[in-house]
Amino acid sequence: MEDGETFHCNDSGDGGGGSNVVEIYPLSRYFFGSKDAIPDKDDCLADRIQRMKANYAARGMRTCVHGILLVELFQHPHVLLLQVRNSFFKLPGGRLRPGESDVEGLKRKLSRKLSSEENGTTDDWQIDEHIGMWWRSDFETLPFPYLPPNLRRPKECTKLFLVKLPMTRHFIVPRNLKLLAVPLCQLHDNSETYGPIISGIPQLLSKFSFNIIQD
Repeated sequence: MEDGETFHCNDSGDGGGGSNVVEIYPLSRYFFGSKDAIPDKDDCLADRIQRMKANYAARGMRTCVHGILLVELFQHPHVLLLQVRNSFFKLPGGRLRPGESDVEGLKRKLSRKLSSEENGTTDDWQIDEHIGMWWRSDFETLPFPYLPPNLRRPKECTKLFLVKLPMTRHFIVPRNLKLLAVPLCQLHDNSETYGPIISGIPQLLSKFSFNIIQD
């Protein structure tokens, strides 16, 4: 195995050194299987919003954690996204349980969506840097990448974390979801297709250099 070319996204000279280098392995190193479908809690968007409102009334603001998993394809960084019902896209992750930490909650969600291990306790997910946070003022509104000063009671906080993938791994995906590798260039400024959070990932990654590890 040899180191591939390093793509510098941001040469700011801030002395970050190697801590800002993300190693990415080719998609061909990974294997994909399927498992039983995850039951859908909602039949439509209106049902989902109603459920989220009820949860907010009972528990307050919900916190969601999502993982950014990067692979290489055609010498370009790709993000692994889940596609639901052949329509909308989302990052692997989900809502934290009451009292659950960000890291443990993300490990649990990654295992539920991408692994044969359901509880995440035996899965060696490497949760890396927290790189972004989004706030939602209401469940019908788009999220903001900052907390507006006049927003006293946000309904949802979404946190994004880099997830370090090993050189090889088996992904086991529920049958009602698709796992797709989407190039960064396709996500950039494409909120119409991917929404504001996913389309903002290329900008969040601009401080990193990508070191693509080839065979």
